[in-house]
Amino acid sequence: MVSVGSEPVMPTALKILVAGGFGVGKTTLVGSVSEVPPLETEEHMTEASLGIDDLSGVEGKSSTTVAMDFGRITIAPELVLYLFGTPGQDRFWFMWDDLATGALAAVVLADTRRLDASFASIDFFEAREIPFAVGVNCFDGRRDCTPEEVRAALDLDPSTPVVLCDVRDRADSKALLLTVLETARARAAARLTSLTGP
Repeated sequence: MVSVGSEPVMPTALKILVAGGFGVGKTTLVGSVSEVPPLETEEHMTEASLGIDDLSGVEGKSSTTVAMDFGRITIAPELVLYLFGTPGQDRFWFMWDDLATGALAAVVLADTRRLDASFASIDFFEAREIPFAVGVNCFDGRRDCTPEEVRAALDLDPSTPVVLCDVRDRADSKALLLTVLETARARAAARLTSLTGP
């Protein structure tokens, strides 16, 4: 419980998923903004993953998330986000339904070198009508695509935000999360209007 003025306030907790392809920066995003030491389930990759995990574009990756990442960030005294990072490989997708339970919204991280790795996450959230924003992780400052080019390549709805960011940077990651919250708020307002009329 926190105090706003002289009144104690119980913060509202909101669940946000962080999804995307293998090696796109989900663990890094959660770690860059979490105000508590993030829970990470990173394990070293072994020869057992050869031929199973596609390392195209991330050949130097030596560890992978095998369950989930978890972090927390206080956006305002009355608002706390709980971040759940999903595993990226196909073989761990069976966990996504459980992780998505109760989620307000999601971030889909994308790498312009491997945009096709984003389709599964986008399809997952669209099918469940979970609002999301796409964060294009600009590795090493690379900005080789505009948001409009990414939107066209991923065939996104015009209302889905596309944000260029560097998830190693706390300010960039926080701005992306605020964009996701605004997307969820706008979706909820639109639904309410459709139910009650203008």
